[in-house]
Amino acid sequence: MGDKPFGAACSAVPTSGAGSFDGMAADPVATAASNNPVLSTLVTAVTEAGLGETLNTAKDITVFAPTNDAFAALDKKTLDAAMADPKGLLTTVLTNHVVEGRLSPDQVAGEHKTLSGKTITVAGSGEEFTVTPGDAKVVCGNVQTANATVYIIDKVLVPAM
Repeated sequence: MGDKPFGAACSAVPTSGAGSFDGMAADPVATAASNNPVLSTLVTAVTEAGLGETLNTAKDITVFAPTNDAFAALDKKTLDAAMADPKGLLTTVLTNHVVEGRLSPDQVAGEHKTLSGKTITVAGSGEEFTVTPGDAKVVCGNVQTANATVYIIDKVLVPAM
């Protein structure tokens, strides 16, 4: 494993260009995500909430990035409510996916305070991790960007309100 990305969904990441692992490593996290077709819904939500610059200028963060399918599986009422309140609910949901520090796979398990002020728990080891709330599975982990380590997950981490 080492310093390489891992997980079944990593095969969906382009092998070359700006959206590839090498391309993402050169860009800050929001820019890197915008080049990855697996994360286009997340990028739309980040843009709507006005968080792109915040994420791109943050120093050493870990992002648990929900896939497009994760957003598609979210209850429509919840998604609509979040998108209708970009500076409130949407920002809270999105910042619930970001923690301070670049967490490697051997550091990611445990409780972490998110930028929303809530706590998420990562369980597992090696290449098998789940994140709660929501029991999201890491489907492609240890993706490096210029300022973040990204773990692509299969569910949106909606905090208890």
